[in-house]
Amino acid sequence: MIMIKKFRIDGLDCANCAAKIENKISKLNGVRSASLSFMTGKLVLEADDGVMDEIVEKAKAIINRIESGAAVKEV
Repeated sequence: MIMIKKFRIDGLDCANCAAKIENKISKLNGVRSASLSFMTGKLVLEADDGVMDEIVEKAKAIINRIESGAAVKEV
């Protein structure tokens, strides 16, 4: 079963960083798709239900590594 979660990321500094985050999250095992808009700060994740929580934690770590001041909130 595929699950979809949406997040708001405040504090993105540039479109290039957003693209790096999207690319790295997309490569995580179990991720079906990841879309991050720099303009809106919205991240949409589609992943296998059984691994979504693990993916969310890994995604937050990726975001904090690339954008250390960013705040991630589920919407």
